[in-house]
Amino acid sequence: MAQSRRRVEQEPGFVLHSYPYKETSLIVEAFSRRHGRVALIAKGARRPRSALRGLLHAFQPLRLSWSGTGELNTLINAEWQGGMPFMRGFGLMCGFYVNELILRLLPREDAHEELFDAYCESIQRLALDEPTATVLRRFEKRLLTELGYAMLLDRDAASGAPIDPGQHYLYDPERGPLPVTGTAGGEMVVRGSTLLDLDSDDFSSTETLHQARGLMRALIGHRLHGQTLHTRSVLLELQDL
Repeated sequence: MAQSRRRVEQEPGFVLHSYPYKETSLIVEAFSRRHGRVALIAKGARRPRSALRGLLHAFQPLRLSWSGTGELNTLINAEWQGGMPFMRGFGLMCGFYVNELILRLLPREDAHEELFDAYCESIQRLALDEPTATVLRRFEKRLLTELGYAMLLDRDAASGAPIDPGQHYLYDPERGPLPVTGTAGGEMVVRGSTLLDLDSDDFSSTETLHQARGLMRALIGHRLHGQTLHTRSVLLELQDL
């Protein structure tokens, strides 16, 4: 049975990535509030006089209208909404990292309205030059939760006992924190205080920032199944992510 053609009007969204398609068009990967990640053909968008030419840029709020029957739909219209500061410098690179996380980890046509709101907040904070590590850790944690991998941070996965701030724990991606003794090390081993700070979104401790960065890097790498995040490689050359 043929799929019925659907039409979406005035959907809030952002461009995550775009690339040339045929001679004058673009394929646009967008993140929308009620439809999740969508792929759109922007026909003629590369023509000099196209109304879409100056609109399809990352990190700017848009209202998108499209129609189609499958995963690749046709963009009908895009309207710039304004109100978002422009990103620059290291914050801009961190924004591209956030975009790549969504592209690699979020399935198409899977709506996550709370994640969309978290995305809006994160790119605004990056544009306002707020501490990038804090913004990224909060978004990474939210992303894992929305994907069904919410982190257990307040109790021992083996016994159910409350996390001891002074104890070291090995974080098992499938179970959660497990107490360790001796000289165990690696990105998955952190102090209990780091887990509790992550749980409360408190990144005032330098140790928490350092350990949370390694832990989140390892947990996201586990979910990527060996895929490389290109933006992370660039950021690591500029500054520890």
